[in-house]
Amino acid sequence: MKAYGAEFFGTFWLVLGGCGSAVLAAAFPGVGIGLHGVSLAFGLTVLTMAYSIGHISGCHLNPAVSIGLWAGGRFPAGKLLPYIVSQVLGAVAAGGVLYLIASGKQGFDVAGGFASNGYGAHSPGQYTLVAALVCEVVMTAFFLIVILGATDKRAPSGFAPIAIGLALTLIHLISIPVTNTSVNPARSTGVALFVGGWAVEQLWLFWVAPIIGAIVGAKVYGFIGSED
Repeated sequence: MKAYGAEFFGTFWLVLGGCGSAVLAAAFPGVGIGLHGVSLAFGLTVLTMAYSIGHISGCHLNPAVSIGLWAGGRFPAGKLLPYIVSQVLGAVAAGGVLYLIASGKQGFDVAGGFASNGYGAHSPGQYTLVAALVCEVVMTAFFLIVILGATDKRAPSGFAPIAIGLALTLIHLISIPVTNTSVNPARSTGVALFVGGWAVEQLWLFWVAPIIGAIVGAKVYGFIGSED
């Protein structure tokens, strides 16, 4: 149960820190943190939680990561469902807290996106469904390669959270213009439910693509990282 609680609070922190930076701080007049700041914020949430709860739950914070670790032989199938449920609940709880904070500003309108992921007309750069699908699959695949490599028993000890956090930062720097960056179905769900409409209608892609990418990444690392 403690591992599930760790995943709940860890994913809560990821969504509050990452999506919160996008909603509250990205465009703040004069001193907004912009794309670079939001990218760094997402990376920092993972880095800080990896050091805080990695020894409790493994610090997945992401259904795609849990599935990818299972596909890579690093995680038991029997724990997948409770981990994923904990992650989604944590993300939704964080979305609720962020909504309460953001709605305290006059003129706030959740229809503006609320850091939701999207494609087509709802992509920050108006990228197509196919572009969004390819982007999310590839980015998640490389995220899993980094995670599996950095946590390999042969890798330098103690540095995995740094590599993983920086990888997530880099992924956001690349893909925010395409989909607003998901690579995490829980993160996408946590804010989409408050936007409703198009955000929920397009949510399927941000479950399917990261999961496919995670499995691909796990298989790639299984090939290049084997000791045979």
